[in-house]
Amino acid sequence: MTTKTFHLPDLGEGLPDATIVEWFVKPGDVARLDEPLVSMETAKAVVEVPSPFSGKVITQHGKAGDVIETGAALVEIEIDAKLPQRAEAEATGHHHGPPKPAKPEPAKPAAAPASSAPAAERSDSGTVVGAMQSSDSVHVELAASVGGVKAVPAVRALAKKLGVDLSRVRPSGADGVVTLKDVKAAAEAGSAKVGAAPAVQAPAAVPAATPQAAARAAEQRTALSASGKPMRTTPPTQSASGQPEQLKGVRRNMARVMAQAHAQVVPTTLSDDADIHAWLPGNDITVRLIRSLVRACQAVPALNAWFDGENLTRTLHPHVDIGIAVDTDDGLFVPALRNADVLDANGLRQAINRLREQVNNRSIPPEELKGYTISLSNFGIFAGRYATPVVVPPTVAIVAAGKGRHQMTPVMGGFESHKVIPLSLTFDHRAATGGEAARFLKVMLDDLARPA
Repeated sequence: MTTKTFHLPDLGEGLPDATIVEWFVKPGDVARLDEPLVSMETAKAVVEVPSPFSGKVITQHGKAGDVIETGAALVEIEIDAKLPQRAEAEATGHHHGPPKPAKPEPAKPAAAPASSAPAAERSDSGTVVGAMQSSDSVHVELAASVGGVKAVPAVRALAKKLGVDLSRVRPSGADGVVTLKDVKAAAEAGSAKVGAAPAVQAPAAVPAATPQAAARAAEQRTALSASGKPMRTTPPTQSASGQPEQLKGVRRNMARVMAQAHAQVVPTTLSDDADIHAWLPGNDITVRLIRSLVRACQAVPALNAWFDGENLTRTLHPHVDIGIAVDTDDGLFVPALRNADVLDANGLRQAINRLREQVNNRSIPPEELKGYTISLSNFGIFAGRYATPVVVPPTVAIVAAGKGRHQMTPVMGGFESHKVIPLSLTFDHRAATGGEAARFLKVMLDDLARPA
């Protein structure tokens, strides 16, 4: 029998890794061609990866919660010639590319020669996409305590998908960790629905400390160094009671994107207050912000653009696709509100609601999380007045709206209390001038000052 290794393909455009949410097969099961093999969480969505072969599952290179790098070994399958198989030249739905050669290993004793078969099989995987680096590294993800509930992010993603309240799930894992089985069982039993009584955890038994353990603890907690001098390992006001939590999925991608943006963009921020005292009742703040942003893009197209810093080229867009920042427990999503320049108020509101619902359900298609021409962040729904929002290449600008407030405004014959919305515009100074940015912001202020 021939055994083939399936390496994790690129599940998005250049995504470097993904997290295992759930295996649909276990070692010894028969995997069938194109049937779901494993559920993986990327920075953009939870996707089901189909099996590229038919045969018996021999080895799984990771368990639920593990982060697998793109190109790393995912599963080994013993090919069954009696079952349907994909032809060698048949497309698999992924853009194929050769895996990166394995890193050289240190020389081993002659008494234990290594077989060359695994290396040959590794180079014939044909599942790595693009020019992503290949690695067999598996990162074990630690369970983080959020809201008093311990669970790995993959479990939280499954709970959100199934509509399970983790605070009402009885944990069965070590140290009170909620597992995937716990979430599935709660979903089937319906015990974790809204209004159900929270799960009661039995108090863990605390073993009695032995004299030897107490002595070792006393030695470790000594305030003297080996030379008998006083020492301090941490400042007296700091404590290290937590444990490192490996970033994954959306937060992992956010960390990379923000670091890349910080390294590439030359940001400059302008701030001002939009006076909305004249607004008539019934105005939708988010819709009005989008409308003013669209009109500013039409008046000053230099900020509704993409900039290529490597080739020093810019692309001005005739349409306006706005990236709407959506905050979630898993991290920041920026879905694209397409054709904002041709939608009316009702159309804009419907599109916003649809995007937010898809983000919260983690059902938004990956293609809807890219390709926007400018960004909008309405962080003021929480708190904050002004900000320095981050411009993510290739876009040139982002507008952030702070929390509305009332301020005294001079008018003819005295002062009046007017409600204002603070605006912050960050732009890439490599692609736009300060004058263009100021005119852009002025158009937004003028449009927001209108009654409707």
